[in-house]
Amino acid sequence: MADRSFETVVIGGGIVGLATAMALTARRGEKLAVIEAEDRLAAHQTGNNSGVIHSGLYYKPGSLKARNCVEGRELMYRFCEDHAIPHERCGKVVLATRPEEIPALDRLEERGRANGLAGMRRLSGDQICELEPHAAGVAGLFVPQTGIVDYRLVAQQFAREVELQGGTILTGARLVGFEKLPDQFVLHTLAGEFTCRNLVNCAGLQSDRVARLCGVDPRLKIIPFRGEYYQLSPSSRGMVRNLIYPVPDPRFPFLGVHFTRMMRGGVEAGPNAVLALKREGYSWGMISLRDMAEMFTYAGFWKMGWKFWRTGLGEVYRSLSKAAFTRALQRLLPGLSATDLQPAGAGVRAQALEPSGTLVDDFRIVEAERMVHVLNAPSPAATASISIGRSIAALALRNFTS
Repeated sequence: MADRSFETVVIGGGIVGLATAMALTARRGEKLAVIEAEDRLAAHQTGNNSGVIHSGLYYKPGSLKARNCVEGRELMYRFCEDHAIPHERCGKVVLATRPEEIPALDRLEERGRANGLAGMRRLSGDQICELEPHAAGVAGLFVPQTGIVDYRLVAQQFAREVELQGGTILTGARLVGFEKLPDQFVLHTLAGEFTCRNLVNCAGLQSDRVARLCGVDPRLKIIPFRGEYYQLSPSSRGMVRNLIYPVPDPRFPFLGVHFTRMMRGGVEAGPNAVLALKREGYSWGMISLRDMAEMFTYAGFWKMGWKFWRTGLGEVYRSLSKAAFTRALQRLLPGLSATDLQPAGAGVRAQALEPSGTLVDDFRIVEAERMVHVLNAPSPAATASISIGRSIAALALRNFTS
């Protein structure tokens, strides 16, 4: 391309980066580019999740997650309707499978009501079976706001909107160098050199590295956790009507293995949460010595490991043992057998970890001079992407130069 100078560059072509670019081009009307390291958009977290439109049930009232999820959920439904993207507001069932989980289910219901979720219903064991005949639990909670969509299609439409509004999308443009000049930034990428006055970092699995490259201390490190999925065999898909979730462990920012009917067909079962040995490590055979060295020399990693080593070993065992994975799923669907499960894909979650060993649970956005760095955008980031993008655009209007 002849002109390589832009007012703003967004680094990262996942759903959050594209939503941010869409909001910026709509509100600022400026010359903007999205640069993506891979040869396609939505290559990592966006393209490898289970496609759930989250309700906002789990998140602490008043948190960025809660506010953006509740607003973003309805914006996502409206966007899908406006652009004829297949989706469904099907609802989900959260199951307490043991009596000791009922207090946690009570707290979930309280959070849901505090976050404005109307129409939730508590379920007895018999009522659970009316909604999901093959599921079992001592109590349940039906949440009607939850839905499903293929976020790859959403991301593609976001990209089209950016281009319609005059923005530029560039793939294969991995950032490898950065210079800060008095009135502009110089970005060195594998697709050549670009200049811009303002920058937004939505690089997901590489967001902390991009921040450091830009001279900003993120005060955290991205630790990759791989979520592995099975799918129900065609003859077993009728065992799940919509979405079935467990009561999550409040110590972790993961929801536990669950069942999700997908818009593109089939039913996914999972994911687990096992440490990946590469930031884009979708299997045990994908290893990066650099990524491993960064993890294993980070004090926060060992502090986290000291607290949760038993849980971590359990996740590894479940990753390596189909029988163990099946047993975890049988808590929700007792009639399930290993023969009902077929290997499916995997995703890698960019989990921010503080030096103290604390897993960052909420969104983490850091501002710097003419820069915004999105350093932690876990689930429900896809659900909340339109809302997050608008929030970042508002920061840009306040801080960026034109």
